Order: sequence, then C-alpha cells, then structure tokens
Amino acid sequence: MSNRAVLEVIALDAEDAVAAQAGGADRLELVTDMAADGLTPSRETFAAIRSAVDIPLRVMLRVADGFAAGDIDVLIGKAREMRAAGADEFVLGFLDEDGHADLVAVERIVAELDGCRWTFHRAIDRAADRDAVRKQLADLPGLDTFLTAGSPDGVDAGIPTLLEEAARTQEPGYEAQILVGGGLQLHHLPQLRAAGIDAFHIGGAARPSGWSAPVDAAAVREWREALDA
Repeated sequence: MSNRAVLEVIALDAEDAVAAQAGGADRLELVTDMAADGLTPSRETFAAIRSAVDIPLRVMLRVADGFAAGDIDVLIGKAREMRAAGADEFVLGFLDEDGHADLVAVERIVAELDGCRWTFHRAIDRAADRDAVRKQLADLPGLDTFLTAGSPDGVDAGIPTLLEEAARTQEPGYEAQILVGGGLQLHHLPQLRAAGIDAFHIGGAARPSGWSAPVDAAAVREWREALDA
C-alpha cells in the first residue's frame, strides 16, 4: 500500500462521501457552494459526513469566492467550530492584493489548527511567484500538501510546471506533497505518475452528470483503477 497514489474527491454531503469511498477514494475535500469554487461547509454537514465514512476528511476554510482572505475573524471562527466538531485536516490558502501569500491570514488560521495537517489550495496557481509562496510557507506547522494544476488555466497548461516542481522535492519549500487537481483528466496520469507525482484531486470528474448530481462511485472507481494500474 505504500506505493498507492492518493485519490482525493470533493464531497458536498454524506451521499457524495459514501459514493466516493465506495469507489476507492482515499480522502475527501469537504466544501459547499461550488458556484464560488468551494466554501466552508456547515458543522452539520461535516458531522454527517464524518458519521458516514471512515476515510480522512479535509475541510475547506474559505468564506468568499476568490483568493483574498476576507474577514479573518470569521475564518478563525469557522476553524474553531470545525475543530470543536472533530475536524483534524484542512484546506486553505490566501493571497494579498499583489499576488503574494497572505501570511497574516494564513499564520493566524494555522495557529488555530494547532498542528493539524493542511493543504494550501490552488491560490498558488494565481500567485505572482509560485516559488516565493512555497518558501514563505515552508516552515508553517501542518502544511503537507499543495493542491495545484500548475497553471490558473488548468492541468493541460500546467504540466510543465508540475513536472519541474516534482523534480525539486528535496529542495526547501518543495517538500510538501503535490496534489494535482484542476481540469485533471485520465490521460494526464501516466506522465504525472512517471514524474513521481502520487496524489490526485477530482471534483467534476467524479460527477459525469454535473455538479447538480451526486458523486458517482463508478466514475471514482475508474480513477482508482487507472491509478492502481
């Protein structure tokens, strides 16, 4: 199992979560409101999903569309609420108006997480300087993953960047796992796996009928089988 690639699936509710786990997902990203690219779900939704499945859950900490933090006190309140509900893995990531990591926001939220593991999400794909963001965040406790397509335009455009970053995993700022997501398609997997990338994130790909329909276990299983091949 040590060589098994991680498959993370977006879940909006317990029905999604059950189907994703049945299809072979290793972990779920919990969000609400995909029209805003995913915001923090309710405590009740988290509790329902936690009761329905036994795989790891990463909870989004985000209260508005875009990559600005917005009201940091509201975000901190969400973090506290989710910690109190039992959440122990998270997803977050904010940029300032110049496209640099918003360290004030990120550091304040991470302090609330008290060592919990977390993903810096696709804000990195909108950063003015990806390398600088990685190095700014490198020493923050709990950071173990970057969710990235390599480009704001998606994986098709980002593959050169993903391959270049995958080759730098021993360098400062590059130790965190690369979790590829954002327009990811099955045909991308062989090249990414050959480069040593071992974590993949799907949302719409798990829903052949669109975001108005639930996760389809068979669609998730197709990804699981492709990763295990």
